[in-house]
Amino acid sequence: MTALTLPKHFFVTGTDTGVGKTTVTQHLIRHYVAQGLRVVGMKPVASGCRWIDGVWQNEDVAAMCAAANIKAPLQWVNPYCFDPAIAPHIAAAQAGVAIDLNVIIEAYKQLQSLADVVIVEGAGGLLVPLNAEHTMLDVMAALQLPALLVVGMRLGCINHALLTHQVLQTTAIRCCGWVANQLDPDMPVLAENVATLSHWLGQAPSFSMPYQAAVT
Repeated sequence: MTALTLPKHFFVTGTDTGVGKTTVTQHLIRHYVAQGLRVVGMKPVASGCRWIDGVWQNEDVAAMCAAANIKAPLQWVNPYCFDPAIAPHIAAAQAGVAIDLNVIIEAYKQLQSLADVVIVEGAGGLLVPLNAEHTMLDVMAALQLPALLVVGMRLGCINHALLTHQVLQTTAIRCCGWVANQLDPDMPVLAENVATLSHWLGQAPSFSMPYQAAVT
């Protein structure tokens, strides 16, 4: 990967679930580790976990931790972890847990004190509910982080990307970059789609990722 102009701390969001946010987050963690920086990832809310060694653990969180060069307490890296792979607010309600933004903010501050770079990964898309009042967007705003938008390059991606970007603009959250992640190995006019997104998003992609079978 070439040199990036991303801020030290940022929030990885996506146009949908399953668009490669974790793959991009791992890639970026390794990139900054290779530059000699102290890097840690954070996933405030995760659903789809297994009970391992007496705690709930999520595969995405485990992948982030494996890529990072700072070993932080799991309750900071992943404050909320739920068993079923369903929408976070439903999983939390089933578990009898209320997701508290203050808990997430405090965990982020702890990580920030340990690392040069903190990369926070959202769950699902930008407006995934966490409870009756807050969405993933509110987490980003509470942490005061700019957004790196992962666009899953497949049919429909232009509409999804522009809708997400428009929401960011209405809340004054800066989009510090976007990633073109190819999900469809045979996507027609891929280059033209990237060019269209570059025009409407006002910037070329920070980097592009070729199709990887594991992502889908």
